[in-house]
Amino acid sequence: MTARGSIEHVVVLMLENRSFDSMLGMLRPKSDAYRGLDGSESNVWHRADGSTERIAVWTSPDLTRDAARVPDPDPGEQFHDIEMQIRGLAEDGSLGPLPGTMGGFVDDYMRQKADAPRDPAAVMHAFTPDQVPVISTLARAFGASDAWHAAAPTQTWPNRFFTHAGTADGWVNNNPTHFPYEMPTVFSRLETVGRSWRVYFHDVPQAIALSDLWSDAFRAFRPIEAFFEDARKGALPNYSFLEPRYFVDPFGGVPPNDQHPPHDVRHGEMLIAQVYNALRAGPGWRNTLFVLTYDEHGGCYDHVVPPAATPPDDRRPDGFAFDRFGVRVPTVIVSPRIPAGSILRAPGAMPFDHTSIIATLRALWGFAPLTARDAAAPHLLDLLTGDGSNDGPDRIEPPPLPSFGPEVAHAAAQMPNDMQAALATAALNLPTIGADLAAHAVKLASAVDVPAVLGTVGDAVKEATARLSGFLGH
Repeated sequence: MTARGSIEHVVVLMLENRSFDSMLGMLRPKSDAYRGLDGSESNVWHRADGSTERIAVWTSPDLTRDAARVPDPDPGEQFHDIEMQIRGLAEDGSLGPLPGTMGGFVDDYMRQKADAPRDPAAVMHAFTPDQVPVISTLARAFGASDAWHAAAPTQTWPNRFFTHAGTADGWVNNNPTHFPYEMPTVFSRLETVGRSWRVYFHDVPQAIALSDLWSDAFRAFRPIEAFFEDARKGALPNYSFLEPRYFVDPFGGVPPNDQHPPHDVRHGEMLIAQVYNALRAGPGWRNTLFVLTYDEHGGCYDHVVPPAATPPDDRRPDGFAFDRFGVRVPTVIVSPRIPAGSILRAPGAMPFDHTSIIATLRALWGFAPLTARDAAAPHLLDLLTGDGSNDGPDRIEPPPLPSFGPEVAHAAAQMPNDMQAALATAALNLPTIGADLAAHAVKLASAVDVPAVLGTVGDAVKEATARLSGFLGH
């Protein structure tokens, strides 16, 4: 059987806001064969008084609670922030020219508003492999891509929309929201060729913002526990998209596991291990392609300049053509057909990005492209060069988690970050169960989007999950 014919299930776990260098830059020695870190990389911090200081990449000697949450506070991640991070500052204080120098991460971080002083070195931090052993083990046992870019130099929502629809419909930020998001999606394309899909989630799935999915929501949006059961039974759909816990869970008393700074990365490591272990032990293992990736870099330093990209369409309400990729994100490809220790790059000039997931599904099951971007994207099937015998570890045991009772209480009392605020607003704008979906979309299109009054993270997640449950009916 060919590699292409052997894949019956594609599983994608997309985490939050970490750059390639921050998670995998220390995995291997830096070389032409692996575009990681050697410790010489740095940014210049331009202080307000006119003085400067060079800030180098660094690692923590131990993975303490504080080290697992770096950078804290959260870096800037809106479009204008990422422009500064990529382009750096010119001598006159304006943005530097494109394609950029990757020299503006510290400057942008130190310009963010914060209730407490910021450490300029925070965004230059990188984890060592022993500090993030789960993702590092999978990268060594299978393969990591050192040339997978976020789809756009923007924040979470646009990049997740590219993953699902091949476009962000022209919008460069999470907020303000622009309901309804009516772009056709890869999920409906799969249905046209008789293939199944599900979105498995923890609290509020970002994909629910796409109205293209509303008619199938009750059937196709399932709690994460259902994923583990479906994997155990060999009942996974052809395409599974997994969303992490974005909020603290005030009912179960557990923190977020999305790895969004400053959330503790160890909870995300636990989730990665749980997903891998479920797939590895399930009867569908040999026919599964598992993609672990991150939606965007979240302001964490990376040293590789993003290249030019194919614009998806002519939608430009925010004035950006989406003709440049975003910053690199950590991506690990897992399959018995990936040779152990592979460093995975696309064969041509176009790098992998989130629309490579759509391209892979198209290559497997033969539906039409959604946009010019996913039509141009390289797929992953050519990476499956092994004979199918690489079973990897039987099981990965993540490091034990520290006590997190105080962390939960602290996180619940914070104000929502930009992603959490957008998710809560999305949930509160969902139709009620049994509503006329077309009429609701028309209503949203004619209304002015007003952010929800959210209060704390704990308040926001309670309201959002209650509304989501009312829509899904479970």
